[in-house]
Parts: sequence; structure tokens; C-alpha cells
Amino acid sequence: MSYNKLIKTEVDYNNALKRIEQLFDAKAGTPEADELELLATLVELYEKEHFPIDAPDPVSAIKFRMEQEGLTNEDMIAYLGGKSRVSEIFSHKRNLSLSMIRKLVTGLQIPAEVLLGAAIL
Repeated sequence: MSYNKLIKTEVDYNNALKRIEQLFDAKAGTPEADELELLATLVELYEKEHFPIDAPDPVSAIKFRMEQEGLTNEDMIAYLGGKSRVSEIFSHKRNLSLSMIRKLVTGLQIPAEVLLGAAIL
């Protein structure tokens, strides 16, 4: 049974996921592989509309990168300024400056869009 309609409801969505599971091992170049690719695209569109994922706030993004890299608050002085400035940023009492954002983008490869947060929306 091939799936041949748009995903408009949660029932459609669940049926599409079941069909994807059936097609998961389809051989490339087959009609089943084409159906799998189409269904994956339709599911992605449905999920973007019905289950959006908000970007993290800048402080959460910085803390996540710190955890990944094994960095401490003291290590952040190089990017954010003195000890008190780091504390102010992490407690949301001070916003990131353009200079700080540039240092974080360059030094920790955190995307500027994430660091700018709601300011760019």
C-alpha cells in the first residue's frame, strides 16, 4: 500500500510514520525508496508546522557549548570580560555585546543567530 496524500491531521501523520517504518530498508532507485523520500519530506513539513522547536536562548547555548568543551565560568572571561560580567550574563542581568558575540562566534563556533536570540526576530 503506497501513501499518496498530504499529511493534514495527526491520524495522517501517524499513518505516514508507520508507512515510513515499513519502507525504511527500501533499495535506492526503487518506487519504494521514492515513496520513502516523499513521505519523509511530508512528515518534516508537518512536524515543522505542528511541533516547532524554538532556538535556545543565548545563555543556554553558551552553557551547552561550555559543557561540550569542558569549560568553566572562568574560561568565559576571555569571551565575556571580567568575572562579574560573566556572572551578569549568566544571570540574565546583562545582554551580550556585539564584541562578546564576535568572540563567541569565532572562539566557540556558536552561531551568531543563536547568540542574537530574539533580537533578530
